[in-house]
Amino acid sequence: MAVMETAANTQHTMKTTEELKQIVKDKYAEIALQDKDQNASSCCGATTSSNKVYNIMMDDYTNVDGYNDDADLGLGCGLPTAFANIKKGDTVIDLGSGAGNDCFVARHECGVEGKVIGIDFTPAMINKARENAEKLGMNNVEFRTGDIDDMPVADNTADVVVSNCVLNLVPNKEKVISEIHRVLKPGGHFSISDVVLVGELPEALRQDAEMYAGCVAGAIQKEAYLQHIVDAGFEAVTVQKEKVISIPDDILTNYLDAEAMASFQNGETGIFSVTVFASKPGNTILKQKIRMADLSKADSGSCNPNSGCC
Repeated sequence: MAVMETAANTQHTMKTTEELKQIVKDKYAEIALQDKDQNASSCCGATTSSNKVYNIMMDDYTNVDGYNDDADLGLGCGLPTAFANIKKGDTVIDLGSGAGNDCFVARHECGVEGKVIGIDFTPAMINKARENAEKLGMNNVEFRTGDIDDMPVADNTADVVVSNCVLNLVPNKEKVISEIHRVLKPGGHFSISDVVLVGELPEALRQDAEMYAGCVAGAIQKEAYLQHIVDAGFEAVTVQKEKVISIPDDILTNYLDAEAMASFQNGETGIFSVTVFASKPGNTILKQKIRMADLSKADSGSCNPNSGCC
């Protein structure tokens, strides 16, 4: 564990935490002002554009209830709201809410009786999300400017927390996970899609600022990611969905020579999108119902930490 943590932390020794945050903020401000097609041709919307026009991470939202095309910038790596078991009347927090896509899907699930709070530290994204909410007439969806490792939210506020391809952008992931625990009500739960690693990225990818902002270089080891969640005091930790992320050759050639690229592609390093569920101890009956509902949706490849399969 200590070895993995040391390796993971070296990915941003070249930059301070504040420098990395500023890189992400600047890049996502730029993304907020460009169109979806341009975002969708790049790695998580934020790095070197691929000449193969497809998004290498995002799942298709277009048939999801509550979807709004204006709010979809093509930046996610999963569909966390599909696994989040949001009920009518719930208070939902979306971390790294961007232009509001997951917030509006969550609003469809929690209804007019509920409330959705989106948190993002990029002012251009907040402005875009508020414009979208106003156009949709959703007065129970609000957007707050702030860091997700220091949320502008009171303790025990949310029934559900969701997030889509965002924790990997934050240098201190343990702090974010502890903040999620703080803002959830006892018995509340989260469903988060994120990017994780198995094996070590090549140094050129690991230390590049664009790849950090592009959701790859900031990812940590899958085992360490799940352990952080357990260490924060969460229960029923479950990988609900997992898929392989393949970086196109025309992106890799910007960082690796032919030999290094062949070694990376044929090696044991894997980049994965995972959707992870966990609950905060509290309401035991509710927690069991939530877990059973989510496990019924989980892919057959899902597993629990410390079970020997992850």
